[in-house]
Amino acid sequence: MSDQVEMTNPIEQSVGGMSGHLLRRGIHLGMSFIPVLFFEFGENTADAVNLSLPQLVSLVILVAIVGEALRLKFGVTIIGQRAYEAKQVSALAWGAIAIGMVLLLTPNKAYAYPLILSLSLGDPLLGEMRRKDFSVSTVMWAGALGIALIWASCALWVGTPWLLVALMGPMCVAAEWPRLRYIDDNATMLLIPLAVVLILEPFLGVM
Repeated sequence: MSDQVEMTNPIEQSVGGMSGHLLRRGIHLGMSFIPVLFFEFGENTADAVNLSLPQLVSLVILVAIVGEALRLKFGVTIIGQRAYEAKQVSALAWGAIAIGMVLLLTPNKAYAYPLILSLSLGDPLLGEMRRKDFSVSTVMWAGALGIALIWASCALWVGTPWLLVALMGPMCVAAEWPRLRYIDDNATMLLIPLAVVLILEPFLGVM
């Protein structure tokens, strides 16, 4: 069996072709600013609409779920989405819900930044390496190293525990790898590492 990753061409799958694919990647990279907006402007924004910050995040999750339900009801896809997402929950919706869960369950810079950046930066890295037909082993090792560097940067920047730096590179790659029909890797790549963080959090000593 070949050591190449089996996949269909993401550009052919994307509504809008290459333009749609680039938009999809751009949205992914843009998710990197979400923790910045949350930690720097979240409280003021919540106060402005007379909500607590958890209530505001919950409202955003609810809007994403309702919007996705309406999109699925009418079978709509927009540029950047995949054609098959007309009949299943989109990667964008899964990402929005998963990021919301991170901000609700561990609203701490030491965890939220590396978790979200692993998705926003790590997932496109893995996807583009697959698209360029790198071998499975190369994608896994490069992905794990790239994500470990994200967590190491956050250890220096926001005090992420070094134990997680060692753990989360391979963990995030493993969480992204399964190809599940109805659950996008935007969800698994965040929710599985989030569960591990929540289990370990009492022992990590981060304030």
